[in-house]
Amino acid sequence: MAQARVRARTPRKESVFGERFAVFAECLLTGVWIAVACLGVVTYPAAFAAGARHLRRRTTHQGGGLREFALDFRTAVRGGWVVGLAGWAVAVAVWVDVLAARAGLPGGPLVGAVGVFALIGAGVALLRATAVWAPGAAWRALLADAGRRTVLDPAGSFLVVCGLAVVALSAWFVPPLAAPVLGAVAAAAVAVEERYRHR
Repeated sequence: MAQARVRARTPRKESVFGERFAVFAECLLTGVWIAVACLGVVTYPAAFAAGARHLRRRTTHQGGGLREFALDFRTAVRGGWVVGLAGWAVAVAVWVDVLAARAGLPGGPLVGAVGVFALIGAGVALLRATAVWAPGAAWRALLADAGRRTVLDPAGSFLVVCGLAVVALSAWFVPPLAAPVLGAVAAAAVAVEERYRHR
């Protein structure tokens, strides 16, 4: 009788499949939050930082929800908007390079290719920086460290690029899927950083 009571009070452990599906669903929900937070145009670094922090909390079984995401977003956007503005400036510079390459200027194709690869590298470094962001962290230091990890861990950087490709393809084929899949990109960046930390 006592043994039956103990069994009744013990919470049921979630199956491995159930737990992984719950994390996947949380990634999709977080992607929607990230997409909404990115509507400020220069707020995308803060949005990804808040999303990554939320997913880190979820995978370590800590509490957290939309309220915590919003608090993290407000904290991250204080310095993150400058990073977002700089990111748009880099994207415009690369677009000018691509236009120069198409116009047939001497050396244009090489300059365009270098610009596109630099933009991809900057995007990966930014995502890796957001994956380790925490309140009080300086964006400049985060980006410098993430840039080094981007170069020193090419396999991890390639995985982040694959995540970006999934978002691009989702947006191309089924535009409504682009928003939730942003959470999968944030999760990929978090996983890559965890993998790098445990190497």
